[in-house]
Amino acid sequence: MSCDSASDRFTIEACKETEMLNYLIERFDSVGMEERKAPKMCSQPNVSQLLSNIRSQCISHVALVLQGALTQPRSPLQQSLLVPYMLCRNLPYGFIQELVRITHQEEEVFKQIFIPILRGLALAVKECSFDSDNFKFPLMALAELCEIKFGKTHPVCNLATSLPLWCPKPLSPGCGREIQRLSYLGAFFGLSVFAEDDIKVGDKYFSGPAITMENTRVVSQSLQHYLESARGDLFKVLHNILLNGETRELALNYMAALVNYNVKKAQMQTDDKLVSTDGFMLNFLWVLQQLSMKIKLDTVDPYYIFHPRCRLGVSLEETRLKATMEELKSWMAELHEDPSKFSEPKFPTECFFLTLHTHHLSILPCCRRYIRRLRAIRELNRTVEELKNSESQWKDSPLASRHREMLKRCKTQLKKLVRAKACADVGLLDENLLRRSLQFYSTVIQLILRMVDPAYPNITLPLNPEIPKSFAALPEFYVEDVAEFLLFVVQYSPQVLYEPCVQDVVTFLVVFICSQHYIRNPYLIAKLVEVLFVTNPAVQPRTQRFSEMMENHPLSIKHLVPALMKFYTDVEHTGATSEFYDKFTIRYHISTIFKSLWQNIAHHGTFMEEFNSGKQFVRYINMLINDTTFLLDESLESLKRIHEVQEEMKNKEQWDQLPREQQQSRQSQLTQDERVSRSYLALATETVEMFHILTKQVQKPFLRPVSVAASSARSTRFIPCIK
Repeated sequence: MSCDSASDRFTIEACKETEMLNYLIERFDSVGMEERKAPKMCSQPNVSQLLSNIRSQCISHVALVLQGALTQPRSPLQQSLLVPYMLCRNLPYGFIQELVRITHQEEEVFKQIFIPILRGLALAVKECSFDSDNFKFPLMALAELCEIKFGKTHPVCNLATSLPLWCPKPLSPGCGREIQRLSYLGAFFGLSVFAEDDIKVGDKYFSGPAITMENTRVVSQSLQHYLESARGDLFKVLHNILLNGETRELALNYMAALVNYNVKKAQMQTDDKLVSTDGFMLNFLWVLQQLSMKIKLDTVDPYYIFHPRCRLGVSLEETRLKATMEELKSWMAELHEDPSKFSEPKFPTECFFLTLHTHHLSILPCCRRYIRRLRAIRELNRTVEELKNSESQWKDSPLASRHREMLKRCKTQLKKLVRAKACADVGLLDENLLRRSLQFYSTVIQLILRMVDPAYPNITLPLNPEIPKSFAALPEFYVEDVAEFLLFVVQYSPQVLYEPCVQDVVTFLVVFICSQHYIRNPYLIAKLVEVLFVTNPAVQPRTQRFSEMMENHPLSIKHLVPALMKFYTDVEHTGATSEFYDKFTIRYHISTIFKSLWQNIAHHGTFMEEFNSGKQFVRYINMLINDTTFLLDESLESLKRIHEVQEEMKNKEQWDQLPREQQQSRQSQLTQDERVSRSYLALATETVEMFHILTKQVQKPFLRPVSVAASSARSTRFIPCIK
């Protein structure tokens, strides 16, 4: 007997035991058929009892067959004879439930029957992929087993968590990959659409010349439906293990281990062999998001990560929002002196923080990998184009074969990357996943804002000058991840921002940009400013509503302009090695935001107040003048060099006489100068436009003798260069 229309899925072994099972299954099924054919007669007590006895006898004999009592004893390590039936979905309704009911009270019998079943399902799912719908069957079978409940007990949940490989201790530095490969649920959570996790998906759906935009869209929707289905069953499994009082602690230990063993996924450079895969972590995240969905913020203890019994391993070396390591150690020591300050960790708190840390280790690393891949695709495309365009120069040279080989390699690699990107589009650019992440981050935002001002949502600025120690000691990534996620969504899925929770996001951005003393790292403030920049309609037209909410926010109208002006001047020295270049990028962002705010009549009063009496305005003007000078100077220098090379290239006869190496060197310098001049001119244009707006509206600061002399000197210097 084989699975109907699915012999590729699982073949039911032909042996004496399966003959017995087939007979017993058919007899069990015939009871149900009789009940459906003659419901009235079957409801009579005597008949009902008889049918119930037949069912019980069938199941009791099935248990004997599965133990090998009627043939030869079976080892728990042997494949269960029942697994193929479960995978083929051809067992009668209520059969498995009855088997659990009859056997679960005899521990050894229950183990002898169900441990091989659990192992068989795990082996089956390891052979599955999203290249077909076979993945559904082991997942559905496990979910149904875990849902079976008698009284308050889920017997299969108890058994699964008692397995030696439920949550194995790590044996190597690669503990993240180990727990995925070895833990019982690892194989189920490991199903993935990402090319680096499972090459079959990309090879089947995203290769070949017939792939069109419409095909890709339809395939992506189908694969996302597969993902949703698989994750729904994973949720049922973990949810039932958590609901079961006897196994909740073991489930939480496993969930915490998945987080703690994968902390390296947050690093910028990670050895993928040491950590769980992206697909695994996103599946785990989806389940946690479902578990966290109904958590009320009032039930979450913000002190949990400082709790002596916190399951999450947050290192003391983890950068904090404001506190230095010495301040953190001192405060933690003070906190732990009196254990009565801590309340017993409850499930909502533990689940909330597990979800927060899992976002840090799943969706954010995925976003970074996606951006790196796009950059690699762009660079490879550029290399291919350059090699093609310069073919006339190298085709007859001694390096021709090397260039052809390089071109071939680049094209092959490009195909792989494009295929991998298509897979990542399915797994990461899933609107439902991104929306749920945004909704969760809005809850995180509410928690953080309550910590800095308990009056939230009626928050006022400026915030209390005394920074709450609980806020200062929070890991920096609690805020940074929100900014990074927003930057990604705005660029690749801006429609996700049309959610009711966006109001909290806007408040969060305004509050912390206007409270820079609450955050130690200036680059974190710069990221928050960058979110305002990328949501500006001049940069991303699809986020106009978000930008309007920010501009018209009551706290923004009074406090945003002076805060941005202060930050413009403060970034002159950040302490980083790249501060020289960083400051221009940050100031470019601020100038773009200022231009937009200036067009909003609600902000005019704040601007004028700053122009006339603001503390930051004089410093801001000086920085603006210095930036204008430097940027124009550099732009003109690079334009001059560009012009010189272009003139050389125009004289073809003279150009052809130059050695090939010199030609390539000049062309390389030309490309670099063009890139640099574009950047500097964009920055200079923004700065000059801001300068123009200011001088038009407020002349007084610019009419001081020092300013007039400086402006005159600069004009005298630049006009001849322009001519």
